[in-house]
Amino acid sequence: KRMVMPAVNIIESKDDFRIEVAAPGLDKADFRINIENNVLTISAEKEEKHEDKEEHFMRREFNYSTFSRSFTLPDSMDTEKISAKHKDGVLNVIIPKKEEAKEKPARTINIS
Repeated sequence: KRMVMPAVNIIESKDDFRIEVAAPGLDKADFRINIENNVLTISAEKEEKHEDKEEHFMRREFNYSTFSRSFTLPDSMDTEKISAKHKDGVLNVIIPKKEEAKEKPARTINIS
């Protein structure tokens, strides 16, 4: 098994965190995303088969590409509402912030 570490970007907006994993050659089905005790783990495993057929023998090679990255999420994340999508070799994991953790716009308090 060879470890391939894909590029990972973490982008924070006022409403959520987004983790982008650039892993060309991996399909949606190759990924696993788990959350346990505020630790988000993104892993992938891909099996590649190569066959060489000669006259009297056949050689098979199996390659596994695996990786795993874990992220400890702050308590302000709404782990119940994590979503993920995969497109063009990039896995996007969206982790919304809890309502109370979102930045509230400044407002003026009226004095009565």
